[in-house]
Amino acid sequence: MSATAQKGHNQFGNLPVWDLSDLYPGQNSPEFKAGLEEAKALAAKFEADYKGKLIELTRSGGLIQAIRDSEALGDLSGRIGSFAFLQYAQNSTDPDRAKFMGDTNEALTSLSTRVLFFELELNRIEDADLDAALARDPQLARYRTWFAELRKAKPYQLDDKLEELFHDKSVTAFSAWNRLYDETLAALEFEVEGETLNLEATLNLLSDKDEKKREAAFHAVAKVLKANIRLFTHITNVLAKDKEISDRWRGYADIADSRHMANSVEREVVDALQTAVQAAYPRLSHRYYKMKAKWFGKDKLNAWDRNAPLPTSDERIWDWDSAVSTVLEAYGRFSPELAEVARPFFNSGWIDAPTGNGKLSGAFAHPTVPSAHPYLMLNYLGRTRDIMTLAHELGHGVHQRLAAAQGPILSNTPLTLAETASVFGEMLTFRALLDKTTDPRQRFALLSSKVEDMLNTVVRQIAFYTFERKVHTARRQGELRSEEINAIWLEVQAESLGEGIIANEGYEAFWTYIPHFIHSPFYVYAYAFGDCLVNSLYAQYEKASEGFAQRYFELLKAGGSKHHSELLKPFGLDAKDPDFWSLGLSMIERLIDELEATSP
Repeated sequence: MSATAQKGHNQFGNLPVWDLSDLYPGQNSPEFKAGLEEAKALAAKFEADYKGKLIELTRSGGLIQAIRDSEALGDLSGRIGSFAFLQYAQNSTDPDRAKFMGDTNEALTSLSTRVLFFELELNRIEDADLDAALARDPQLARYRTWFAELRKAKPYQLDDKLEELFHDKSVTAFSAWNRLYDETLAALEFEVEGETLNLEATLNLLSDKDEKKREAAFHAVAKVLKANIRLFTHITNVLAKDKEISDRWRGYADIADSRHMANSVEREVVDALQTAVQAAYPRLSHRYYKMKAKWFGKDKLNAWDRNAPLPTSDERIWDWDSAVSTVLEAYGRFSPELAEVARPFFNSGWIDAPTGNGKLSGAFAHPTVPSAHPYLMLNYLGRTRDIMTLAHELGHGVHQRLAAAQGPILSNTPLTLAETASVFGEMLTFRALLDKTTDPRQRFALLSSKVEDMLNTVVRQIAFYTFERKVHTARRQGELRSEEINAIWLEVQAESLGEGIIANEGYEAFWTYIPHFIHSPFYVYAYAFGDCLVNSLYAQYEKASEGFAQRYFELLKAGGSKHHSELLKPFGLDAKDPDFWSLGLSMIERLIDELEATSP
């Protein structure tokens, strides 16, 4: 696909689309076919060179070369997989793109089975031998944190043949169900006031200024989701059972322990976060939504009013160039270097912004591989919230670019810290917009919108995490009916939103369109972790900005090479300290205080 911009269908201006040729020229290109053949050959060579030999190589000093070869193969196979996924993300309902991704994933799974032994065998190295090797070789010592994380997985490893079976079956297990879910969601159509829309455009109407449009969109979403709920229920049951089987065989004690391990975060830290946020529900979401109901002249808000803009809000449509300049200016005000790292995204085919039928909903930043660059996907509709989404995903992209120098293994940032740059980018952009807003009514509306974004990031995501825990726990007692999952959803939503929001007929099915429940169980708490972390970071920045930017860049450049405790230490922050979460939540509470004090 060319890097030329696509003309927006209305007033957005020229919206950029991806140029995937930085990865490969096309599906049938000789370069792609050669890359896949090279990856297969490298996997075979890696197996021949290193299988059964890692213990001896640790003692002789040859382990670092095995790691380098592993990274070279990972970079190449990651490039192949990224290309297949990204072209699919642009139009997941195109059967040719879907087949190409499916075939590519099968090929990558097959070749990666040959190198599955690597991490399993590394964990059979005696601690004394590994410690001696790390002490001898400074280059190997760079991977100390990675080895420590591998060691944590040691008690949950299975026999090599079982690991191969689990790996091979992933193509027909959770990967297949993920694909079915994505393609089903992307193909759904919603009738709103005589117009046929996709999911993204319909959900966007839930934050429209016109209450009739919001209500019509809500009923359209409810109708279609309820019509498809048997399929979504079945997918949820299958994937929850699939995870239970894997967890049982591996011996994980808690249903979320595998996620915590992948995130390099301790269960007690996540438990402390969940407890702190749930305890704050009355002070945050319950209080805010009651205030908002009064602003709208209602006793309670309907479900379609939860994200409604205030009557005084700035509802102008931002063209693409204005959105870009707003975000880059905000980044540059914090640090010119931050803006410079971000700038290439806007003139190099690294962003895909237009909405489109078949395009995956939502937004993401795909890191691809260190030898290439990240790609950002948006569904840009010109609202202020879309500017915040751009700032968020651009933060991910900047983080991924800065960490790339760590290499394929160490550049992977745990999900808990992976949301740091994205949420910080949002905060910088919000502050820049707020400083430019002189109209007291618009300023009030902007503050309100930010509070809602924070509630959606912290309260809503912890409620999602609670919902997942309840669903996965209940699934262990047997298959769940749609009505049972609906009931869990309504219970958790009522607990988190409070009495200010009505759960209107149809809202019980809204759990079905949350892709994180399908793609990455228990991921959602990472958003709350990231928001509270950034709130605490920003509080430190406001207190003492001298040298802060440099420390912030060091945090981003570290990628996954250091544990979160080590990365937060220069800022005087400790996620194990209960006051850490209190500090982050208090910033939200202060904004609500300000809204209440200046309420119209």
